[in-house]
Amino acid sequence: MMYLLAALFAISASLFVSETEARTLCTLIVDPVTGKALVREGDCATRVTPASTFKIPIALMGYDAGFLKDEHAPAIPFREGYTYWGNPAWRDTIDPAFWMKYSVVWYSQQVTHALGAAKFKAYVDKLGYGNRDVRGDKGKNNALDRSWISSSIQISPDEQAQFLSKLVNRSLPVSVQAMEMTARITQLPPLANGWEIHGKTGAAMPRTADGGYDKAHFYGWFVGWVTKDAKTRVIVRLIQEEKEEKGSAGMRARDAFLAELPALLESR
Repeated sequence: MMYLLAALFAISASLFVSETEARTLCTLIVDPVTGKALVREGDCATRVTPASTFKIPIALMGYDAGFLKDEHAPAIPFREGYTYWGNPAWRDTIDPAFWMKYSVVWYSQQVTHALGAAKFKAYVDKLGYGNRDVRGDKGKNNALDRSWISSSIQISPDEQAQFLSKLVNRSLPVSVQAMEMTARITQLPPLANGWEIHGKTGAAMPRTADGGYDKAHFYGWFVGWVTKDAKTRVIVRLIQEEKEEKGSAGMRARDAFLAELPALLESR
């Protein structure tokens, strides 16, 4: 049932993907072995909120610490009071595969709270993730709930590519099993030209000077890696919308990038 509800919600969200106004801030395609950028267009050095792309490091933490077991354990039932943002598919029993595929915020919070503040901070430091700032919003005591969503943790597209290259190379300071499981739950359907793909979307608002949220200028991320034969490429796309839109900026970033990606990959 949870997969059916999620599919219906995703279909309804996808209806709003076209005819939108967004600016591509950065496009990156990187060889993770050499570190060379094969494509680097736009401002790829400025840090912004990682939003739900931070589920990749959360998965690494959760598997390394033993809280996450495999694709389907632990399966945690929804409880009233959990964040669900109007998505009925989130009001169900959620497992790691569903969490990653449908970007369930409250499941992320279950993982981070199980780790605790000290261990969470230690993992972010150890992974070298972005600016490593896990304080959350000033005075809100929400580091474990949303420090990665329009809050203190910031990362640039260049840093996303560096982090993902270490994941691809299995050189992050976590267990190999944690990296293998994270790769497994981020796998997506292959591209039409045969590239296998792993990735995660993310979407969140910039903060305004008074601490509010700028709903007209959502950031949309798609980050991951693709593999074909003996070749692997890390991929990063960051967009920013120019007016308030329905649906997900992350899905728009993903769909536009995946439409361009086969030609970009075959030409390099």
